[in-house]
Amino acid sequence: MTPSGEGSNRVEIVTIGDELLLGFTVDTNAAYLARRLADVGVGVARRATVGDDPAVIASAVGEALSRTGAVITTGGLGPTGDDRTKPAIAALFGRGMHTDADHLAWMRQRWLDRFARPMPESNVNQAMIPDGSTKLANAHGSAPGVWIEDDAGRWVAMLPGVPREMRGMLDDVLLPRVQARATGQTVVRSRTLRTTGVAESLLADWIEAAPAAADLPGLAYLPSVDGVDLRVTVRGLSAQEADVRLAAAMASLRDVVGAAAYGQDDADLAAVVVDRCRERGLSIAVAESCTGGLLGARLTAHAGASDVIRGGVIAYHDEVKVGLLGVDPAVIGLHGAVSEPVVRQMAAGVRRVTGASIGLGITGIAGPGGGTTEKPVGTVWIAVDGLERVETRLLRLWGDRKEIRRRAAQSVLDVLRRSLVGT
Repeated sequence: MTPSGEGSNRVEIVTIGDELLLGFTVDTNAAYLARRLADVGVGVARRATVGDDPAVIASAVGEALSRTGAVITTGGLGPTGDDRTKPAIAALFGRGMHTDADHLAWMRQRWLDRFARPMPESNVNQAMIPDGSTKLANAHGSAPGVWIEDDAGRWVAMLPGVPREMRGMLDDVLLPRVQARATGQTVVRSRTLRTTGVAESLLADWIEAAPAAADLPGLAYLPSVDGVDLRVTVRGLSAQEADVRLAAAMASLRDVVGAAAYGQDDADLAAVVVDRCRERGLSIAVAESCTGGLLGARLTAHAGASDVIRGGVIAYHDEVKVGLLGVDPAVIGLHGAVSEPVVRQMAAGVRRVTGASIGLGITGIAGPGGGTTEKPVGTVWIAVDGLERVETRLLRLWGDRKEIRRRAAQSVLDVLRRSLVGT
């Protein structure tokens, strides 16, 4: 018997686009879909990625329908010739296509309002939907989503591939529809504790030695350039029971890892630092060499950063270190640009010239060249000048140039965070 999507707690995801297969675009949509579906008790049975070939799209969606009777696709709803999702799936259901006149009129007016010119005729494709389908409103872009269903209750929901549009439509219109069809009241839910500055193996030793280790549900270690995320997951519980269990697990993990934890779920360390400085009326300025502005970019990426961030200097050349930050050229000559005395003077200098409460300094060798036996690639000095003291660290970082730069910025942010906690 062909599976029906009616009352199903499992779906399959098919993400569509040649750019995904070629690696030019990273597929973040499937991961987001899986997380949000789990929140309403719907599991993902399988995920697939296919290109923009109509026959391949129809084959992948047809096979998924035969297994679960419920499929969500992303991508291929745009105005150009490579956007072929809707006609491919319409044919799979034995349906034709028609123009949604109301949506087309809305699109034409939208173009006039936004761009003061008529809409290109290629955009008419976005107003085409399969016969007998339901249009899913898109308040975040021009392409509507589509819900198509057969007499057996099997369904496919088509969403745009643009992540911002897909996420907005999922929350606005699709999740309520999927949740209403799901059976039971259980959820699959996760929480994540974010840590930095402590190796995965050492965290594992701490956690496994703790009395509460056996009560941590579905614990996973997720290392990255920024640190190690600790994720706990519960399944088969009500939403309320899941939240209680996860809150207890997160509290237990925090007790074990202590100051290594800086936030949870999607927390960013730069945002944590900015928020804590704002609460205390402190300001920050940065002096960067090897990170080339990465630290400043991370700090200013968050709304309200202007309350805290005074400015920064990309002191890549020694003349800039001397001329703008007041680093003593004799100190550079004696110790080298990558040294503790220099990074101290960089942090103090940027604090002085900007009037900030705290100066952050970074100087190092990010590679791939420039290393020596004494100072190999990955040698980085960082400094935090403020809070009535100066803290410095010598880092021996690993990875490629991008990873070394990211680790350096993360490390100085963590030193500042810990200083703020300790004062």
